[in-house]
Amino acid sequence: MAFPDGAPAASPAGTVGYTLHTPIKVIAADPAGAAVLNKDIPGLLSNPNYDAFKGMSLSFIASFSDGRLNDQTLAQTQTDLAKIRQQAMK
Repeated sequence: MAFPDGAPAASPAGTVGYTLHTPIKVIAADPAGAAVLNKDIPGLLSNPNYDAFKGMSLSFIASFSDGRLNDQTLAQTQTDLAKIRQQAMK
C-alpha cells in the first residue's frame, strides 16, 4: 500500500524501524514513536489538522511546512526514531 508521498506502508519498528517516510499515524500508534514526535516536533500530534495529515510522512509534510520542519529537526527526529528499533532489538 502506498501513501501520499509514495512511501510504502511501514512494518512495525521492531522489523524495519520508522523513518521520515513512515506515515505519521503509524509512528504515533507506537508509544515510543509518539514520544519521539512529541519531543522533537512539539504540537504535531495535538495539531487541530492532525486528521488531515496523519497518513502522510514527515518528509512529505516538511515540503510544505514553511520551514517549521527544517533539516535539523528532521535529522534529530530520524536519529531518535532509529533508537526505537535499536531498543526493540536488545
